[in-house]
Parts: sequence; structure tokens; C-alpha cells
Amino acid sequence: MSGQKSLPRYSPRWITTTAVFMAMNIAMSSFGIPVPGGHFYLNDVVICVAAILLDPLSAFAVGGIGAFLGDLFFYPTPMFVSLVVHGLQAVVISLCTRRLRGTREWHGAAVGVSIGAVLMIVGYTLGRAFIYATPEYAVLKLPYQILQAVLGALAGVLLCYRGRLKALFEKHVANQ
Repeated sequence: MSGQKSLPRYSPRWITTTAVFMAMNIAMSSFGIPVPGGHFYLNDVVICVAAILLDPLSAFAVGGIGAFLGDLFFYPTPMFVSLVVHGLQAVVISLCTRRLRGTREWHGAAVGVSIGAVLMIVGYTLGRAFIYATPEYAVLKLPYQILQAVLGALAGVLLCYRGRLKALFEKHVANQ
């Protein structure tokens, strides 16, 4: 032991951190860049970062519940799709980050965000086709969904490992 004491998983600091990430997800869900067929959102960056840093339950809260609330406040039609898709995306990323560590620490996160991106693209495409009862609408939005997923995945891994956010998080939040 290095003398540092680990906090219980759901300490006030951990709950506050989860809530801050959830608020960031809601904020990033509240505005988007207009594109043909809808909007392009940057909340996938927050979801990927939070899922890499947090445990699966907290990641689900940030990804699923955060996206659900963002949609509920600003555009409620796809809110249940967001709950399921972003929640599942965050849980998969969190589990892969923790369980699939290869020769480098970031390998599991890279696998997780890749699987999460596919889940997000497929989930939203099917969800939109169901909600709006038109597969054409879902296909029109598909290139932007792919861009959003890839950007979120790359930015999440780069911020956590190259930007040293994970090391800072472990030093100041997880092990305090």
C-alpha cells in the first residue's frame, strides 16, 4: 500500500463526478450543428470520456440517463432511443476498458469505443427508422451518425490517454 486510501465506489466525490459528467452530457445534447435530416451532436465525446473513467453503472447514468434528460428537455421524440443506445454504449465502453487491457492500458478503451460506436450507429439508425416510421430518414442521417460516433470515440480515447485525463482523474478523484 502506498498510503493512499481508496474511497468507497459511490462516495460523495464519485457521485458528484458522475453528476458533473451527466450535466455535461445534457449540455452537449442541448445544442447541435444543423445537418440534413437533423442535427450533429458532440455529446458522444462526453459519453466516451465518462465511460472510460467511470464504472459501468456510473457510465450508464452519464450516457443513458444524461442523453435521455437532454432529449427530454430539448427534443423528446428520441429520448427512449437515447436512453437505451447511449446507456448500452457507455456500459460496453466501461466494461471493455476495465476487462480488455492488452499490452497497453488504452487497448481495452480502444476496443470499447469501437464497439460502442457501432452500437450507437446501428441503434440510432434502427431507432429513427422505428420512431419516424421511415427508413429513408434514418439513412439520410447515417453519414452524420458515423461521423459523430467516430469523432466521439477518437476524442474520448485521445483525451483520456494522450491528454492524460485518465491519469489526472485517478490521481485526484478515484484515489483520494
